[in-house]
Amino acid sequence: MTPSGRNRTMTLTEKERAELQSRLVLPEGRKLSAGDITDRTILADFRTVLPDLPSAFVDLLILDPPYNLTKNYNGTRFHAASDTDYASYVESWFRPLLRLLKKNATIYVCCDWRSSPVIYSVLAKHCRVRNRITWQREKGRGAVTNWKNAMEDIWFATMSSDYYFNVEAVKMKRRVIAPYRSACGAPKDWTEESSGAFRLTHPSNFWDDISVPYWSMPENTPHPTQKPEKLLAKLILASSAPGAFVFDPFAGSGTTAVTAKKLGRHFASVEMELEYCLFTEKRLRCAERDSRIQGYTDGCFWERNTLNHQKRMKRAAAQKIKKRQSP
Repeated sequence: MTPSGRNRTMTLTEKERAELQSRLVLPEGRKLSAGDITDRTILADFRTVLPDLPSAFVDLLILDPPYNLTKNYNGTRFHAASDTDYASYVESWFRPLLRLLKKNATIYVCCDWRSSPVIYSVLAKHCRVRNRITWQREKGRGAVTNWKNAMEDIWFATMSSDYYFNVEAVKMKRRVIAPYRSACGAPKDWTEESSGAFRLTHPSNFWDDISVPYWSMPENTPHPTQKPEKLLAKLILASSAPGAFVFDPFAGSGTTAVTAKKLGRHFASVEMELEYCLFTEKRLRCAERDSRIQGYTDGCFWERNTLNHQKRMKRAAAQKIKKRQSP
């Protein structure tokens, strides 16, 4: 079936495959320095390459491991297990992973409602758990005998009480439906713009402004569990300074690396599937000419669909002015 003309899902040509593969880091059992892996994609099973990675180079660790579900990742299958076995699996790579982190590093771990308690139990043994973010996936399969599963969790932890967090970088711009005014008529805690009334708000631990990548978005790839760039942008901006080192050992199609590059951070990612590594490299190349992140504009995050509303309002206002000025 020929894809719709509006389908912007990323694809790879044979020429691109050959070219992009040459950009990958192949560990081949050798020790890797921070310089070897900075701003690079490593083709390997993370658990195998972990002993060869340098110590204390990571400022921000973002983990998106396989959830405790039976899933096919381009031919590599992950099988659901008991909570006890899944906890052993997480512990087997999380404990040795800590060697890579700086003393003031921050950790985020993605999970779903099934794996969330296990992830918390492992984190609590080794780190300081600070919060749990729950984000609305917006879409999901309907269920007849259960509630539709449309939420995921991200655990927020740090290695110590000394950690970076910049709340000003992750404020959300929300449209004000019923704006309050002071006694003199001035806007109270909001700003009046030609396109409407808006308020900058502090972020909470519930995020309902995320759009999961789909076929009409240029960031979309064939990866079955791809995370949105907007989601990763919030984590990276809040918990890393410009120039910091962001590490993702379960890279998938590279959303963490791509978003880090767009936001001026260094990165390294590890992925065992060649196909997904190639998509990562293509997305990194695209980021060199287009650093936009859907839903993040003018230094703040916008509610879902709000930015489009503002653009429509601006166009309408411009048309009114033009109409008044016409003879």
